[in-house]
Amino acid sequence: MKKILFVLFAAAALMLAGCGTGSHTVVSGSPDDSGIVFFADKTQNIQVNIDGKVYNVKTVKDVDYKSMRNIKRTAQNMIVIKPGNHDISVKSNGRTILTQKIFVSAGDTKVINL
Repeated sequence: MKKILFVLFAAAALMLAGCGTGSHTVVSGSPDDSGIVFFADKTQNIQVNIDGKVYNVKTVKDVDYKSMRNIKRTAQNMIVIKPGNHDISVKSNGRTILTQKIFVSAGDTKVINL
């Protein structure tokens, strides 16, 4: 009888020990959204039309932009868009100053010099 109880207790302990382990998955990577930023020799208000949707933003001053440095994502200077091809046009003071087709990769920020 003692042997049967010992075997049952050992089997129960093994089964409970197996319940504590599990697999965990961590997923990471860059976000799917991309960004577009315009910079010029001075900060100015511009109106950007991307695929028919209009955004009012400010340019980043040319001196403030350094290559290989991330541009701070702010509501004033970055437009968040989906990756892919886009038709853009930029107006300043009611005058069109840029019309261009662009491609933006996932998670990248496209910087356009005005």
